[in-house]
Amino acid sequence: MTEQLVAERNWARNYSYQAPRIAHPESVAELQDLVAGARHIRALGSRHSFNAIADTAGTLAVLDRLEPGISIDTDAMTVTVSGGTRYGTLATELERQGFAVHNLASLPHISVAGAVATATHGSGDANGNLATAVAGLRMVTAGGGLLTARRGDPDFDGMVVGLGALGIVTELTLDIEPSFEVSQNVFENLSWEQVLADFDAVTASAYSVSLFTDWSGETISQAWLKRRSTEPGPEAFFGGTPATEARHPLPGVSGSNCTQQLGASGPWSERLAHFRMEFTPSQGDELQSEYFIPREHAVDALRTMRRLSDVVTPLLLIGEIRTMAADSLWLSPNYGRDSIGLHFTWRQDQPAVEAVLPLIEAALAPFAARPHWGKLFDAGAAAVAPLYPRFGDFIALAGRLDPHGKFRNGFLDRTVFGS
Repeated sequence: MTEQLVAERNWARNYSYQAPRIAHPESVAELQDLVAGARHIRALGSRHSFNAIADTAGTLAVLDRLEPGISIDTDAMTVTVSGGTRYGTLATELERQGFAVHNLASLPHISVAGAVATATHGSGDANGNLATAVAGLRMVTAGGGLLTARRGDPDFDGMVVGLGALGIVTELTLDIEPSFEVSQNVFENLSWEQVLADFDAVTASAYSVSLFTDWSGETISQAWLKRRSTEPGPEAFFGGTPATEARHPLPGVSGSNCTQQLGASGPWSERLAHFRMEFTPSQGDELQSEYFIPREHAVDALRTMRRLSDVVTPLLLIGEIRTMAADSLWLSPNYGRDSIGLHFTWRQDQPAVEAVLPLIEAALAPFAARPHWGKLFDAGAAAVAPLYPRFGDFIALAGRLDPHGKFRNGFLDRTVFGS
């Protein structure tokens, strides 16, 4: 096991980890010993969170030295993979063997365990977030032991989106399906009026739909439609015109590092993410926030955001609107409700962004907006707890699995445990 004492920063470079020690265990047994001997410890994944969720006053354990251990069970139609493995690595191997997971996030560079723990997602009316594919998990608990749980076990739905508060997840078993092909088309300058008049038809028009906007003006800058190859493609789309070359979500940025567009059919592993695994999608000079709204409030929430454009747009690089299906995972922002996600990619001016977040949260409060756990938000536990029916059950579960708070940190104390 290798160790370092030099602080690291996250992908966006807006946060420097305060942990005095960073360790890279090379086996699960080494990780167990590390956890057993630690007073405080957290797992650190691909560093793509924009807040302090992964930090600790003790040791950061990075699982990048563990073998991916990708193992497919064709009878159960599942794949088991090491938690530190990146989705791009998993997707490539699954496609090689003729299989797929149901969805990918915008970036394939993120770790499986980290994405699951924070309920990271892709898009699609019928698609749950990435955590909904979890059929089983194994984690190192506070005493250094191994806990294995499967879908249907008591408290399993509380363990999946665990925020790292219950233990360090070393292995996940995910549902898979036969590989499928996807084609991706981009339409530009959609009419806000037409989109709001029939929002359900917009998001139902493809397997995965993303709308990109800066919330100003009368048009939505881009719509990205990812269709299974068996689905017909629209020739027109709500006032938008088909893009004639590869597009990037940000104006004026080359689309060369984005996944294949222009309707060319190809493997799901090369289309469902927005960005290619072999490219760095940006230099990290951005911040991100996201809020999840019940589907029935979608149009009202979109109108509300447009009214905030005077304070939001000047700080924004781009916004994205996506949809997710409801699930039963206790701390998933999609727990019990189909949702839309309102995503904000901010310019890297953290004081200005932090000043506008309370305004956004107040405006979206009537819609019971839930923040993304891995991104910037202002709300504390007192505001977040009423949004989740099983919030108290999660706190109780954490108390049983980690009675001395080994996996807790300042972020969790502020947003979950309320101390």
